[in-house]
Amino acid sequence: MSINFKGVIPPMITPFTAAGDVDYGKFEKNMNKWNDSALCGYLVLGSNSETAYLTEAEKLKLVELTKKTAKKDRIIIAGTGMETDTETIALTNKAADLGVEAALILTPCYYGSAMSAPALINYFTKVAEGSKIPIMLYNVPKFTHVNIPDAALKTLANHPNIIGMKDSTGDIGQLVRFQGLTVDADFQILVGTASAWYPALTLGVKAGIFALANSNPNELAKIQELFEKGAQGEAVDLFRKMFVLNTAVTATYGIPGLKYAASLLGYEGGYVRCPLLELSEDKKEELKEIFREYI
Repeated sequence: MSINFKGVIPPMITPFTAAGDVDYGKFEKNMNKWNDSALCGYLVLGSNSETAYLTEAEKLKLVELTKKTAKKDRIIIAGTGMETDTETIALTNKAADLGVEAALILTPCYYGSAMSAPALINYFTKVAEGSKIPIMLYNVPKFTHVNIPDAALKTLANHPNIIGMKDSTGDIGQLVRFQGLTVDADFQILVGTASAWYPALTLGVKAGIFALANSNPNELAKIQELFEKGAQGEAVDLFRKMFVLNTAVTATYGIPGLKYAASLLGYEGGYVRCPLLELSEDKKEELKEIFREYI
């Protein structure tokens, strides 16, 4: 099964209460607001969802709520990668049973130095063959310290149940190389950082999964719209603004900053979950000033 990804997808934030519980009501409010924006789909249980801190029961409830609330024309992806193939397949198939269309599978990383090309080929092949739905590779060395080797990608891209990759490195040189390795496969590369969005569009990328899409979905979608109608100058100008905001909510202030930015723009950021810390008041003011300048 092939899925045509085109457009902008948020790795949806998970609002928590001050006591550390998942605030499903605020999550649903965000879904309803995102439904009115120019998105093509949703990623539930992404890195910016604080997925590493969620129980399986919480994950499945968020998947269920996403499926229930999402506009019917939107693709739903779930991040179901675990450290072993058996755990990953089990969670992926539970998400599939709830209506998810594709699974985003993180590279195992605890024994990072052992994640060679043969190890990753073996792991992802087993997951692909055991999954009820298509899977996508998730390459995010920022968190995993594992960068998918060329040899692994070239082999895995040809598996019939591995339909694509989210590459969150922001490395344009690597993106070009990855495209060359997968050019003959039915395989789609999505960029995973808004900082690479415009350059990726010029290279033929059609979709991206962006942290910043939690707070600024329409601006990111507008960049693609402008680019596709030939208004490159306007697209670049808007991209430059989004580049600054993306740097703030990813590299500088992280998930607490992203959730605060979302709150500034009318979404329900909620609290982060321990061991993450909330932004200090001075950091909130810094971030607020950045958004005042560029929005």
